[in-house]
Amino acid sequence: MRKIEPASFVGERPWQALDIEAIEDATVPLHWTDRPYRWHVNDGPEVFVPLDGSVTMHYRRAGQEHCLVLGPGDICHAEAGDEHFAEPHGTVRILVIEKAGSP
Repeated sequence: MRKIEPASFVGERPWQALDIEAIEDATVPLHWTDRPYRWHVNDGPEVFVPLDGSVTMHYRRAGQEHCLVLGPGDICHAEAGDEHFAEPHGTVRILVIEKAGSP
């Protein structure tokens, strides 16, 4: 058993990950970032949980762009095939659960 203190994790580059666990075909990384990610589509579902800071999750459905603002503890679920990107507001740490090998 180990204790992880998210607030002490600081990446050397945006979206650097601290790999916490791999469970069957899923991974659980803790990401540190202060910059947006790019638009992308995953081949499996993803769950995002900001642990500190806030993030705007941009996503497209039926050609329309939408946004969700997430604060600490909020949960965002992206289905496989959802086009999306995360835009942090300052520095943020995000716990992600995703299919192993997802971009």
